[in-house]
Amino acid sequence: MTYLITPPQKPLNHQVVLPASKSISNRVLLMRALAQSGVELHNLSDCNDTQVMLAALKDNPEVVDIGASGTAMRFLTAYYAVQQGEVHTLTGTARMQERPIGPLVDALRHLGADIVYLKNEGYPPLRITGQKLKGRIVEMPGNISSQFISALLMVAPFMARPMVLSLTGDIASKPYINMTLAMMNHFGVNVSWMDSSTIVCRSGWPYFMTHYTVEPDWSAASYWFEIMAIQATVSSEKNRLRLPGLKITDTLQGDYSIHQVMERALHMIKFNPRNCTLYAEPTKPTTALFRCDFTNAPDLAQTMVVTCCMLDIPFLFHGLESLYIKETNRVEALKKELFKLGYDLHDDGKGTLIWQRGKHEVELNPVIETYEDHRMAMAFAPCCQRFGEIRIARPEVVSKSYPGFWDDLKSVGFGIEEIED
Repeated sequence: MTYLITPPQKPLNHQVVLPASKSISNRVLLMRALAQSGVELHNLSDCNDTQVMLAALKDNPEVVDIGASGTAMRFLTAYYAVQQGEVHTLTGTARMQERPIGPLVDALRHLGADIVYLKNEGYPPLRITGQKLKGRIVEMPGNISSQFISALLMVAPFMARPMVLSLTGDIASKPYINMTLAMMNHFGVNVSWMDSSTIVCRSGWPYFMTHYTVEPDWSAASYWFEIMAIQATVSSEKNRLRLPGLKITDTLQGDYSIHQVMERALHMIKFNPRNCTLYAEPTKPTTALFRCDFTNAPDLAQTMVVTCCMLDIPFLFHGLESLYIKETNRVEALKKELFKLGYDLHDDGKGTLIWQRGKHEVELNPVIETYEDHRMAMAFAPCCQRFGEIRIARPEVVSKSYPGFWDDLKSVGFGIEEIED
């Protein structure tokens, strides 16, 4: 399937109800399962990743196919490792079987877990036999996926003794680790930073679950910030977009920083948290080199890379190491698909991506591949505002985190037509 996306013909003056946070939803589901509680959860995400978690935790099958959900793979690996006496096989798509899980498995094995690789060492699928884990000092690289760290932390209360987690090197995506800690503490678990690289979780502190409402997703909001930023340069009128429930204080999500990043780079948009409204003023963007470190918010990188290209803002972005092992190699995917649109991007293979306004001729009727990556589809859809139209292959991938994305685009005036591949 391929979608032909065309931009709205009128100024934006709409309201969009964002999906719930996938990150918070999947964490609260795992904590509820660990607590063996039936407490009601409100505003859970309806995305594929969360549905996979719901089904696995509800049905508890022996063979669990999580599809393309990296979150479910990491969280369920730790969860099944502490389910004493149970045996589970955890598998996923071909791409999932290429995504490393060795650092998490190594840490769990160090704590006494019984986990066997069924194909390639360091990669799914896995056979997991639940054990009572020991709890002790365990090391894990800090620059890997924060989901490895969060998975280990969430099962730590069920170990025989306290777990001391020492993170080595630079720590990536720290806001996601802090999200996990805040939720664990909210539900009664004693866990905290002992110093800048060490986390201590006491054992014997079960989760005391209470009714919980999941907040709207800031990662999903980032695409609307992109849309409004581009709109400000193609429209001669003011535009505004209300995003109810979105907050910048008391949020657990590190991706709320998109409003700071965008407003620092793009002075034409402003977010008012009091009325949850995003405003775009007609203006020309800066042409100065924009530097940004995405170590703490790697999921915003695709949004900002595409936005800067569409606005002709040169950039130097650091902290993209984790993008090489996401749903796809996101750095290579960005370079390849933006090349189709006439942009020459370069990276150093170590997490730095640069665009110095190098351009070439645009490919005729380019089709943007999505690589089974939801964020590729959503980051590139707004390109139609600059080019008049854009073709997105396999647009259904947005269901991984934002199933209603295309309907929401239609509701504010974008045209979406299914065309032949």
